[in-house]
Amino acid sequence: MTDDISDTHPDDLPEERVLALDGWHRAMGGRMVEFAGYQMPIHYAGDHLRHGGGIVGEHNWTRKQAGLFDVSHMGQLLISGDGADAALEALLPIDLSTLDVGMQRYSLLLNENGGVLDDLMVSRWPNALYLVVNGATKWDDIAHLREHLPDTVTLNHLEDRALLALQGPRAFAALARHVEGDIALSSLVFMTFGHFSMAGVEMVISRSGYTGEDGFEISLPATDAEKIAALLCAEPEVEPIGLGARDSLRLEAGLPLYGHDLDETTDPVSARLLFGLARSRRETGGWLGHQTCARMLGEGAPVQRVGLKLDGRMPAREGTLVFCGDTEIGRVTSGGFSPTLGHPIAMAYVQSDYTKTGTQLQLAVRNKRLDATVTPMPFVPQNYFRGE
Repeated sequence: MTDDISDTHPDDLPEERVLALDGWHRAMGGRMVEFAGYQMPIHYAGDHLRHGGGIVGEHNWTRKQAGLFDVSHMGQLLISGDGADAALEALLPIDLSTLDVGMQRYSLLLNENGGVLDDLMVSRWPNALYLVVNGATKWDDIAHLREHLPDTVTLNHLEDRALLALQGPRAFAALARHVEGDIALSSLVFMTFGHFSMAGVEMVISRSGYTGEDGFEISLPATDAEKIAALLCAEPEVEPIGLGARDSLRLEAGLPLYGHDLDETTDPVSARLLFGLARSRRETGGWLGHQTCARMLGEGAPVQRVGLKLDGRMPAREGTLVFCGDTEIGRVTSGGFSPTLGHPIAMAYVQSDYTKTGTQLQLAVRNKRLDATVTPMPFVPQNYFRGE
């Protein structure tokens, strides 16, 4: 495979890389923490913030107004060349024949045993396939793709681009004041994208996100990221939002986080991510990890990811053991207090006999047993815009 990735190998990179918006985050009152090799804001503080600051304030603002997230740590990749579709279909359980220009789809990068290497988004650009991969795994993903893609296929890592996410019920109103394009912003529905400009900056905008709310992800030159972030945050609906609220929002939306709810020891069937496996390819196969997934689909997975509603106000964190009576049946992979619902929630992998909605379980937290009930996900209804 040919590639245009810079000559810098991941092992030669500095332990910590700097986002284009690093200085802007700090000027806006960002409380910075290490995440995926970058310093990123966990939340913001300061009298200038209309949401009052803090994770809960940012969470609630995003649910009611619009929050701007910097997700530039994620990897943006372009795959092109002769046979690119077939080459990618050998690695992803996706049917690219049904992915038209302007469409985006969720998929999974699997190893030969069906374990999840990453979950990602695939979009059909006019002359290429555009992938957005997780920041913590992007260098491993690139290495995996380089190893398996043929020489006729080119992989570009778009290191010179930033990625912003504008999320919330007022996101469209704020963004529509500024963008121009060959198509109207209002024509975008969930999981579609288009090419637009804002304040003279060319960008690709998709109607998607990781909060369960309507919203947009904006890919743009990193050199213009501060200009666009400042422009959007000047709108009355928009405030900067950090990693803390991003995590609590995605948990309420029932969305898994790689490295916690997904990893190489989990498979798409156990994770209940069947929408990431194209129906047309579940039986025909031809993709890495198919044999394991086909067996799971036929026989049933021994454990499955479920949602849990906890009684009381004490949250259960990752690693908490799950019991039914005296029998240990699983463990929590994500958990926290839900600001929207007013009680703790969690995701856990439990034995399949205990996954029925309404099943009463117990969680071992601080030498106590907390009562929990298996509940459908998402915990909070998703508000994606699918058209009028």
